[in-house]
Amino acid sequence: MAFDDEPAVRRAIGRATHILSSVPPGEAGDPVLHRYGADLRAAPAGWIGYLSATGVYGDTRGAWVDESAPVGHGRRGARAQADAAWQALGRPTHIFRLPGIYGPGRSALDRIRAGRAHRIDLPGQIFSRIHVDDIVSGVVAGMAGPVGGGPAGAGPAGVYNLADDRPASQNAVIEHGCALLGLPVPPLLSLADAGLSPAARAFYTESRRVSANKARRLLGWRPAHADYRAGLAACLAAEARTHGDDHAA
Repeated sequence: MAFDDEPAVRRAIGRATHILSSVPPGEAGDPVLHRYGADLRAAPAGWIGYLSATGVYGDTRGAWVDESAPVGHGRRGARAQADAAWQALGRPTHIFRLPGIYGPGRSALDRIRAGRAHRIDLPGQIFSRIHVDDIVSGVVAGMAGPVGGGPAGAGPAGVYNLADDRPASQNAVIEHGCALLGLPVPPLLSLADAGLSPAARAFYTESRRVSANKARRLLGWRPAHADYRAGLAACLAAEARTHGDDHAA
């Protein structure tokens, strides 16, 4: 975030009707709150939101978590602090906690094609994910309020998990992606032998299932991609449309 943009950002905050921050925290905390917290508290916007992460829950050994679960015990300490800071903004704020994000150009299919997909021998390791389009629909649901006869106006402020309906192991996702592409599955390796980066290794130290029932109940939200199978199929369909447009051009 360039400091030269500060006057323009402050003017934008001062006239925005809806404000959503997707900026991740740094070592010094949340940069948006650090620099613009006072502006946000005084902003005329009727809706404020923040994209957080389900990593704040830490490792639950595969157990389900909802928004009432304790946070701050995992590897995402800075994210947990930023999450709490946005909740303490002093304004009604929607906090959306997101699991692994994927979509066209950013999915298991791309890693498989690039030879960067791994299958790790960690029985019981499981996690949740969400297609990027379902993040968008979840945020819009928070802005618009419940559908199907719910009360008018924005959905109630607070913390919401957004996740698909079928937590699964990374291995299952990679194996299904290989089947879709007609490519062989990568070998099953131990975590020590996989040659992963420290960040990737840290990912495999946690296992949890994320419930999004609160967003369903209060916002009327439903993921269009209910599981990784539907989501990867949508990624392939998006690629086909893009390639078709390229050929047409």
